[in-house]
Amino acid sequence: MIFDSHTHLNAEQFNEDIPETVARAHELGVTEMAVVGFDQPTIKKSLALSKEYPGIYSIIGWHPTEAGSYTPHVETYLQERLERPKVVALGEIGLDYHWMEDPKEVQEKVFRRQMAIAREHQLPISIHTREALEDTYAILKDEKVQTIGGIMHSFSGDGEWAKKFLDLGMYISFSGVVTFKKATEVQEAALVVPQDRLLVETDAPYLAPVPYRGKRNEPGYTHYVVDKIAELRQEAVADVAAYTTKNAHRLFRIND
Repeated sequence: MIFDSHTHLNAEQFNEDIPETVARAHELGVTEMAVVGFDQPTIKKSLALSKEYPGIYSIIGWHPTEAGSYTPHVETYLQERLERPKVVALGEIGLDYHWMEDPKEVQEKVFRRQMAIAREHQLPISIHTREALEDTYAILKDEKVQTIGGIMHSFSGDGEWAKKFLDLGMYISFSGVVTFKKATEVQEAALVVPQDRLLVETDAPYLAPVPYRGKRNEPGYTHYVVDKIAELRQEAVADVAAYTTKNAHRLFRIND
């Protein structure tokens, strides 16, 4: 059994074949997944999917590229839905300096505010950081993230950065990027994360792993991420699947 800790089955790319995609995931051993909603339409879809499918859970929050549209109304909308059954984390939140849809100060304000909300609701957080590792680390440290807990989603740093986030109590999640031939720093990071802090994901429909790179990603392909991590760490595939699933259950407080 494999747990995809971060997927967007609620994206429009899956509008026509959600049941078939879930069935294919099960065939590849991916029986559980967290579907991430990051604005009102995707939050609504995530919650609907977690209600419909036993093995689907919801992570909901306001993405950093949407920070400029974060309003008191949005906050109320979010707060009300964080209490829904099967909402296991708040996210994805953080900083995105690649697209820079909003100034750094706006992104940081929304990031910190959502961390406060996560603390109020006693939920872990899922972190999106793109070209912003230093500032993300500084904010997490300043906000004492270890009192909340959370995930560095689709980790893109090297081993040294992995250690720094591990020191803050974070879990490190690897996506299909770890299968890319030139992603040597991410592969290095996969070697330093202890078993009890490692998670796997797809970030589908994005970042499809080898052998599907460049095509639509889907939750079942977490199987290939597990395969690559097992190869890198010289561990049994079944063991990686088992401990990453156990970790997801622990972090998300899902009873086995």
